[in-house]
Amino acid sequence: MKKFLDLISEEMREGFYAAGYERELGRVTVSNRPDLCEFQCNGAMAGAKQYHKAPLSIANEVASHLQDSRVFSEVTALAPGFLNLKLKESFVSEYVDEMLRTEKFGLEEPDAVRTIVVDYGGANVAKPLHVGHLRPAIIGESIKRISRYCGHHVIGDVHLGDWGLQMGLICMELKRRNPGLPYFDETYTGAYPKEAPFTLSDLSELYPAASQRAKEDPAFKQEALLATVKIQQGVRGYQALWEHIMAVSLPDLKRNYASLNVSFDLWKGESDAKPYIPDLVAHLKASGLAYESEGALVVDVKEETDTREIPPCIVLKSDGAALYATTDLATIWDRMKNLHADTIIYLADKRQEMHFLQVFRVAKKAGIVREETKLLHIPFGTMNGKDGKPFKTRDGGVMRLEDLVHEINEEMYHKIVESRHEIDETQARETARVVGLSAIKYGDLSNQAAKDYIFDVDRFTSFEGDTGPYLLYTIVRIKSILGRYREMGNQVQKSAIRPAGNGLEKELMIQLAGFNAMMESACEESAPHKVCAYLYDLANAFNKFYHETKILSEEDKERRDSLLSLLMLTLGVLETCIDVLGFSAPDRM
Repeated sequence: MKKFLDLISEEMREGFYAAGYERELGRVTVSNRPDLCEFQCNGAMAGAKQYHKAPLSIANEVASHLQDSRVFSEVTALAPGFLNLKLKESFVSEYVDEMLRTEKFGLEEPDAVRTIVVDYGGANVAKPLHVGHLRPAIIGESIKRISRYCGHHVIGDVHLGDWGLQMGLICMELKRRNPGLPYFDETYTGAYPKEAPFTLSDLSELYPAASQRAKEDPAFKQEALLATVKIQQGVRGYQALWEHIMAVSLPDLKRNYASLNVSFDLWKGESDAKPYIPDLVAHLKASGLAYESEGALVVDVKEETDTREIPPCIVLKSDGAALYATTDLATIWDRMKNLHADTIIYLADKRQEMHFLQVFRVAKKAGIVREETKLLHIPFGTMNGKDGKPFKTRDGGVMRLEDLVHEINEEMYHKIVESRHEIDETQARETARVVGLSAIKYGDLSNQAAKDYIFDVDRFTSFEGDTGPYLLYTIVRIKSILGRYREMGNQVQKSAIRPAGNGLEKELMIQLAGFNAMMESACEESAPHKVCAYLYDLANAFNKFYHETKILSEEDKERRDSLLSLLMLTLGVLETCIDVLGFSAPDRM
């Protein structure tokens, strides 16, 4: 289906053409004065200079050629040259009726299907997930789902930090505590134990202790750096320890991501880039881009148009060790060679901007990616507490992600029990989990990714206002109406959606009609907040309509069937939107 606004603009363009003006002047936008009209066109003012005529005269001529329009019920010219537009109820109802009967509500397939890799987990192995991991996980998951819904081939990759200094730190702290373990004896040739010499609980204590020790003891930090190099070089004992760390950490990471309804197609890490590093380095040297500087291998990325200092990108350290830039470039090499990526999207905080600028420029200059390949870093802002500072626990520490989820779920559980005293506890807990997830995700995603925002538990868990629970309450309300209709012995079927019987019904239809354009825009701009804004407007339009419209008690069968079909469409669109945001709705609340 063509987008709703495009159809309206086509009609307006014909009006300009019939009046003797360029069609392109007929671009229509949503009215910024909904109290006066539904849509507007300012083309007469744009054409005034070109045609040497007063804009109001042009607007009046165009309006006169649209009096018998199949789209507009009113076309009014106002000084200094505005065209205020109202739509015919029949045009609106025909459009939403077609949405009801068309797959994906008429969303058109993309002109060219792209292979999109979304790199959005970024957790460090052996460290528990904390609140700082929330934003990349849920923003990336939503971008993946939106792009996939819009028809693209999308691959989500967690891209774990599994090869960095934290691994060396853990190894050295373990050696300090248990020096007799065979992993540290480089003359040992036997088989290593199948069981790890630590538990998940041990790991969560080992890393902080090692990190603190490295800050206080330079010699210990140097040992950890050497251990990291040994892991990267595949030294047998250190490789075995690394495998233990991975085996212990991954199940917990997967459990925590699953609690957010976040899943990945690929569970790759920095270590998976290792096989591609030799070819990458050889390619950079052969191209003449890479050169030695103070023993390190670097590539200049500064361009003449830069207005700030852009330092060279370090590809290998002087000791031959790989850095983030090395593994990121080798990962791009892998994604181009094996996944044939057209677009690679990275979710990482704003502090990583320079890193990605350097990496992307090397990839482009060296021909690692095609000229048309899109490399996109989506920076995200900070999740802050009510004090405006980064979100912390009550005692000032960094909150674990699972503790945050638990806190939200408990808050929702108490609210649900207070409102429905008779509810079964198991059902209440499950409903709290579903609604709590909507509170977390919508609270975050409704903000533009790059902006900092306040994580306000009280506001996010409210059933009123611009919140996830409010949206779910709206969905449950529609489910309840359709459920009651079935309980009356009826079947809910797709009947023709007739022209609106009142202004609020028409307003709901117009909101529904904007779905395709919104989803396409959210996909092209990787912008989940656009889905959130649309959802809230649609929920508000429905609730206003619901409070002023008889539905089940409507005596005219054709009108009742039409209203029920409108409800079905509204429910379908709402559920699709929350699904691409990564949460769902319960049947009851």
